[in-house]
Amino acid sequence: MRILIALILALATLLPCLAQAYDVLLLVSRRDQASEEVLKGFRAGCSSSHRTLVLSDYAEVDLTRILREENPRLILTLGDAALKAARRVSRTPVVSLMALGVRQQAALQSNLTGIDMFASPESYMELFKKLKVSRVGVVYDQARSGWYLRKARQAAEKAGITLVTREVDSSRDALEKLASLSGKVDALWMLPDVTAVTRETSEAYFRFGQSQSVPVVSFSASYLGLGAGAVVEIDRKDLGRQACDMVDDLLKKGRGSDMPLAFPRNTSTRMNPDVIRHLGSGIVSGHQISLAALFGE
Repeated sequence: MRILIALILALATLLPCLAQAYDVLLLVSRRDQASEEVLKGFRAGCSSSHRTLVLSDYAEVDLTRILREENPRLILTLGDAALKAARRVSRTPVVSLMALGVRQQAALQSNLTGIDMFASPESYMELFKKLKVSRVGVVYDQARSGWYLRKARQAAEKAGITLVTREVDSSRDALEKLASLSGKVDALWMLPDVTAVTRETSEAYFRFGQSQSVPVVSFSASYLGLGAGAVVEIDRKDLGRQACDMVDDLLKKGRGSDMPLAFPRNTSTRMNPDVIRHLGSGIVSGHQISLAALFGE
């Protein structure tokens, strides 16, 4: 009888742990459409067991306790708040998505990898060539986007495009540096750089585009309605599938990551026909934009 009781107690202790065991903790900053699209892509492709934890649903989350009690094999974070919550995790591999700070954090956290918020420079160069622009203005913060500008310059050189760059240390500098590009560029390139592009400064980019009759090329479709001529946008569902491949690879290796950060592998180009048509009669760099080629007219 004593043996039977001991067995029952052991099972009662063990079973909750078994019930909670899973491969991946999906740590999500907040509930929004972008996160849902990424998660949909991830769940559609991944067979790994997982639990979803949305930080905004709770006043406080004790991630250390969750990791100790539930012992997931890997953490997938969505958004900067989730990345920040996982910044002290050192033994469990962390994969980050949709976080502007991933590049800076990865330099400090050896178990962190993920997929950048930046589309590859080559995808932008294809768009600039399509728009027939040759001088592209870029305002950026060296500390946040210097690594990307190095790759962008290489891609621009191969594409025969000149980047006219302005470095800023604060968002207040951005307005002055934007003005210094007047008459010197055929297009303006907005990066996902939170120093150079803020809610306050973004309007200045579009005013510059209108006053200079040059297209503003951005990174999110949300800017099309504000005056951007075109955007290179990340395919969010494919971002989830790409993360799934990364997670599967890390789980198979069964160790911390030496996997480098990756660019999103699938992007799409969207244009604002009204803005492009208006500029098409302008025009950009003395070239006539073929609206038929751009919009299939």
